[in-house]
This record gives sequence, structure tokens and C-alpha cells, in this order.
Amino acid sequence: MKYLYAGIPAAVFGGELLLKNHVEKNVRAGTEKKILGGRILVRKYHNFGACLDAGSGHGRIVAAVSLLMTAALSLVFVLTLSACGHGWLKAGLSLLLGGAYSNTYDRLKRKYVVDYFSFGVKWEPLRRVVFNLSDFCILIGALIVALKGEE
Repeated sequence: MKYLYAGIPAAVFGGELLLKNHVEKNVRAGTEKKILGGRILVRKYHNFGACLDAGSGHGRIVAAVSLLMTAALSLVFVLTLSACGHGWLKAGLSLLLGGAYSNTYDRLKRKYVVDYFSFGVKWEPLRRVVFNLSDFCILIGALIVALKGEE
């Protein structure tokens, strides 16, 4: 079973790498494509900071913090992986790490994170935010760890 948990970060990272490379090659900056009846907006955005562009202009610091946090989380994951039980914690950490590996890779290799979709909602502040799937893996993984990690 621990191989399943170890495979999740690899699958998230690999899938995101494919998606981000596709967006980089095939989506023009400043364009928007509506899919799923306009519920999802595909657009390319280069995030030079952390969440919601926080720390933009301080790319080296953001990348260093991202790398340190990902390394620490990797250590916790490896230690947890060898323990019996703790399925929810392992699942949450797996998702969290997959997203963290992908976004940290972008920060180190590209010097920005590739974000590529938004929600086609009426509320403009949310409509303007551009995400990637790694962001949701990080969010869902963190919620699982926080809410179910001790079970």
C-alpha cells in the first residue's frame, strides 16, 4: 500500500508537467478559452511569487522557502510512510507533496509557476485568480492532513 502513497506525488508531478508544458506551448498569453459551458476558463499566467503572486519580485526568496518547505514535508512523508496505519495522513501528504514538487520545480527551473485555469463565475475577484491543478492538490492535501490526519 505504501507504493500507492509514494506513486501519488509522482503522478501529480508528471501530470502537471505535461499540462504545464502543453499550456506553455499552445496557449497564448492574454487569450481565454471557455470550456465546460464557460465554467472553466483556460488562460496562461506566469506567477512569479507564491500564492496569489505574494512575494512577486522576490523570486529567489520564494523559491528558497518553497524548496525548504518541500524538503521538510518530504522528510515527514518518508517517516510517515514507514509507519503502520495513518492512511488519511499518508494520502493527504501524498497530494500535498505532488503539488509542492510541481510548483517548486517550476520556481527552480522556469523561475515562475505556470497557472492555467480560472473559474467562470460572476464574482470578479475569484474570476481573476488563475490556478493550476497542483494548487488544488496542495489545498486538498492540507485539508485532509488537518481534518483527518490523526485517524
